[in-house]
Amino acid sequence: MAVHAHPDDESSKGAATMAKYVSEGVDVLVVTCTGGERGSILNPKLQGDKFIEENIHEVRRKEMDEAREILGVKQEWLGFVDSGLPEGDPLPPLPDGCFALEDVDKAAGELVKQIRSFRPQVITTYDENGGYPHPDHIMTHKITMVAFEGAADAEKFPESEFGPVFQAQKLYYNQGFNRPRTEALHNALLERGLESPYEDWLKRWDEFERKERTLTTHVPCADFYEIRDKALIAHATQIDPEGGWFRVPMEIQKEVWPTEEYELAKSLVDTSLPEDDLFAGIRDNA
Repeated sequence: MAVHAHPDDESSKGAATMAKYVSEGVDVLVVTCTGGERGSILNPKLQGDKFIEENIHEVRRKEMDEAREILGVKQEWLGFVDSGLPEGDPLPPLPDGCFALEDVDKAAGELVKQIRSFRPQVITTYDENGGYPHPDHIMTHKITMVAFEGAADAEKFPESEFGPVFQAQKLYYNQGFNRPRTEALHNALLERGLESPYEDWLKRWDEFERKERTLTTHVPCADFYEIRDKALIAHATQIDPEGGWFRVPMEIQKEVWPTEEYELAKSLVDTSLPEDDLFAGIRDNA
């Protein structure tokens, strides 16, 4: 189970991993917390389209349907309202009724229902910083942490309302946007005399003084990069197919960095680090 904040997050974070596991017969469910209805139209070719602006919620649902089909996953909506990304100094208050202002335990209850119904062995989500500080990403982290434990707690989340208890065995944070990967691709492009889209990223890394995360798990999935990109492009309002996401030639990506990275946050099974499989320790004890 991959728990994400908005439609498109599933295609930009861990999509190749999901497609790999689907190809192996693993049942994969994406849980999307919000409808992404406050997301900006980031594709310049679609900006100013009145129909999209007035029907963004329905448009993003259709985009999610297409991406789901491409990845071969199942998908469920939790039904919360996008909080938007506040900007300014000082930051404006979040809008009433948005996901980030929900009671954490109450919102986690909706995810508990999904966990108890789907019964995943492995759950992936964001770290405590949300991967980046969007309020919905941080809230996604919070409810997933509560739900991981709460799905096995019949006292906190009664079976009569939330379904039969279940305990997932491992919880991971997506860490695909990590410095070693970014530097490796950046240097590979420069060595080949090509322009790198990562120069500004690396400068901002230093400016923001981002804490380096522990990359415990490197999943080989380069054979599924094309599927990942196709799913991402399906989110047409969010992704410019000629933008920075796609400026590194595919052959360089596969050669230089053929994995997606995760940080093991919780494990109820024995495993040895580093791993190359989200199911390490689970397959052994099957």
